[in-house]
Amino acid sequence: MRVVVTGAAGFLGSHLCARFLADGHEVVGLDNFITGSPRNLERVGDDRSFTFIQQDVTKHIDIPGEVDLILHFASPASPRAYIEYGIQTLKVGALGTHNALGLAHAKGSRFLLASTSEVYGDPLVHPQTEDYWGNVNPVGPRGVYDEGKRFGEAISMAYHNKHGVDTKLVRIFNTYGPYMDRHDGRAAPEFISAALDGKPLIVHGDGSQTRSLCYVDDLVEGIVRLALSDHVGPMNIGNPYELSVLELAKLIIDITNTTSPIEFGPRPPDDPTVRCPDISLARSVLGWEPTVSLEDGLERTVAWFAEDVKR
Repeated sequence: MRVVVTGAAGFLGSHLCARFLADGHEVVGLDNFITGSPRNLERVGDDRSFTFIQQDVTKHIDIPGEVDLILHFASPASPRAYIEYGIQTLKVGALGTHNALGLAHAKGSRFLLASTSEVYGDPLVHPQTEDYWGNVNPVGPRGVYDEGKRFGEAISMAYHNKHGVDTKLVRIFNTYGPYMDRHDGRAAPEFISAALDGKPLIVHGDGSQTRSLCYVDDLVEGIVRLALSDHVGPMNIGNPYELSVLELAKLIIDITNTTSPIEFGPRPPDDPTVRCPDISLARSVLGWEPTVSLEDGLERTVAWFAEDVKR
C-alpha cells in the first residue's frame, strides 16, 4: 500500500510510519513540527520507501499519485501543548481533518482518524464504552482538544455517509513508550523524567484520579488492525488495566530505583477523575487486546528515556 501519515513526526505518528514501513508499505509523512520532532523520524528517514513533506495540514493537501490509506494523526496531543497551541489545535481538528478527508475522497482511499478518549471528557460512565456521548466542557481549557476531536469524528462520519469515504474512527486512550516528549506534561513521561533527574514527582490533587496506560506497540497493533478491517468505529483502543495516578508515581519510583519524593500540587481544571476503556468491541471485531504489562512497558520506556537523556 501507499500510506499517508499526518503528524508523522509525533509520538504515535512516527511509530506508525515505522510500522507500515516494516510491513513493506510505502509511507508519505506530513508534519509542520509544531509539537512533532525531526528526531522522531531519524529511524525511518533513510528508508527509500519513506517520503517526508513539511506541511501544515490546515492548508490544502496535495499528494501526487495513488494513496491507499490516510492516517490523520496531526494534532498537539498533551494538555501542555494543546493549551499553548489552542487555536492551532482547533484548526487541525477541523480544517486539517477536512483537508485529509478531501484527499481521501479525491484518491478513493481509506481514512483513519486518530480520535481520543478525551471525547468522553470527565466521564459519568465507567468504564467508557463507544456508545457513551461524553461529559465535555466546551469552554474549559481542554475544550480546544476535546471538541476538535469530536468535530473530527462528526465530519469523518459526514464524509462516510455523504461521499462513501471508507472511514475508521479510533478512540485512543493514554499511551506511553519510547519517543515520547519527556516534558510534554502527561503523567508517565513527567514522572519518569523527574525520577531520572532525581527531582520530586508532582502528583496533582491527592492522586486518586485514575488512568489506564497502553504501551505504544500494543496501541499501534490495534490501530493497524482497525485500519485494515471493515469496521467504521468508533472503537476504543487502550489498556483496561486501571490505576491511580499516585500508584503510577510509586511504581515509577520503584522501577527507576530513585530516592525522589512525591509532592502534591493542584489539579488542573477539568482533569478527568476516571479513565478506563471498555475494549469489548476491539476484542470481538479485531481479536485485539494489549499484551505488554504496565511494569514491562514502563521498564522499556525508562530505559529509552535514560538513553535519550545522553543524546
